[in-house]
Amino acid sequence: MAILGGMIALLVVIGDSWLQLLIAAGLGIVFTQMAFLAHDIGHRQVFRTKRGAQYAGLALGNFGVGLSYGWWMGKHTRHHANPNHVDEDPDVGVGVIAWSADQAAERTGWASRALAAWQAFLFFPLLLLEGLQLHFQSVRALWSPEVKWKKVEALLLGGRLVGYAAILLATMSPVKALVFFLMQEAVFGFYMGSSFAPNHKGMPMVEGRMDFLRKQVLTSRNVRGGWFVDHALGGLNYQIEHHLFPTMPMPNLRRAQVLVQQFCADHRISYAEVGLFRSYQEVLRHLHSVGAVLRPAAGTST
Repeated sequence: MAILGGMIALLVVIGDSWLQLLIAAGLGIVFTQMAFLAHDIGHRQVFRTKRGAQYAGLALGNFGVGLSYGWWMGKHTRHHANPNHVDEDPDVGVGVIAWSADQAAERTGWASRALAAWQAFLFFPLLLLEGLQLHFQSVRALWSPEVKWKKVEALLLGGRLVGYAAILLATMSPVKALVFFLMQEAVFGFYMGSSFAPNHKGMPMVEGRMDFLRKQVLTSRNVRGGWFVDHALGGLNYQIEHHLFPTMPMPNLRRAQVLVQQFCADHRISYAEVGLFRSYQEVLRHLHSVGAVLRPAAGTST
């Protein structure tokens, strides 16, 4: 909150200057860190009561980050229940990216097939649009039955948008304000996507049923790297422990890791942990292999 306030103050002081793009990039990082905190609040890691978590999540998610808290909670709960399940995990559902060979093979149209065929090369560039996509999904979710506090969420999302636009237009020209917004959203989307990609992408996809332990461990990947990675990824680098104990506060995940690793070793359960750049390599390798079925015919329409 202190860094956010300081950046807004700098934004006003700097005024109508292209130096504002540095502030825009910084805000993209700050909003992502706020999203990490909203994630922890949603998992009941911060407040003991459901009401406290609900109020804080709505304030931080909708007004702070600009994402529908109710929509995200429903989507994320389904993900935790069945991670990497081809039919039940919304994070690997049908979308821009094909997460399985079957999804790639079902693509129709030249553009969609070509995108899936070369998606490994397009993955990180596409993340620049992820922030805008999340905002769009949040607004669309206001008509969804899973968002219970529709009026409150709409008011918070609308208030954030009006306030954001008012600050930008009061301190810089409309052109600079638009470029500022696009820069902030590009950094936000790229950072968010880069933080979530190593968690499950490229890990085994599930079609049938598994026991809880193996379902959570075998589909998740941890990322090593010390205190910097811990904070840069918001604790999501302990993805295995987080999925086993979703209400455990983030600072305790590294302590639980020792116990979980030993338990998995004792029971001969594969435990995936790699460095950050290796995790991205595995994600891109998986995406490239998924698109292989389309590459020989990527230039032809169906």
